[in-house]
Amino acid sequence: MGPFTRKSASDSATPETPAAANPALAALTGDWTIDPVHSTLGFMVRHAMVTNVRGSFHEYQGTLHLDGTDPSRSTAAIDITVASVDTGMKDRDAHLRKEDFFDVERFPLMTFRSTAAQSLGGDTYRLTGDLTIKDVTRPVTLDLEFNGSAVDAYGTERVGFEGRAEIQRSDWGLSWNAALEAGGVMISDKVKLVFDISAVRATPQG
Repeated sequence: MGPFTRKSASDSATPETPAAANPALAALTGDWTIDPVHSTLGFMVRHAMVTNVRGSFHEYQGTLHLDGTDPSRSTAAIDITVASVDTGMKDRDAHLRKEDFFDVERFPLMTFRSTAAQSLGGDTYRLTGDLTIKDVTRPVTLDLEFNGSAVDAYGTERVGFEGRAEIQRSDWGLSWNAALEAGGVMISDKVKLVFDISAVRATPQG
């Protein structure tokens, strides 16, 4: 997902002319595993034209390869157990698992595989990849912000970042809806993806 660093206020890099990779970032090079206990994969969708419903997935496995010398060589992969969807309402979650939406009996996994990574300067990165839902694969672009790196109280090395993207759910066949009496529809087609990731080093630097 691109190696990350904090830039000083005097850093003049812009998205159009990103700075060269900081040699200190080489320390982040290696393989990392997403820690689901300290991470969130969430989404937000407009409901009844007036408010947002928020949800997340609780079960997933993900790996990152960070290249501190060349951010464009960084990669990410994640497999999400779709039945773990949670919006805080049991009936709604049960509907999401059925054929109208995810059809988890036939399509138990949602997957993401990165295809390109780019440094935009400062703490920001852009990751492009293939998102597969219900056997439909389409490209998505994620905007990322580095939140730092540290060794936790248990001696585990971590990196953290947050990100966001917008997709049209109908592009993946998630097109169920209901008309409202006053006009409009129950659920917007646009879905905002939001995530907060903590990843731990999976292999020694080397």
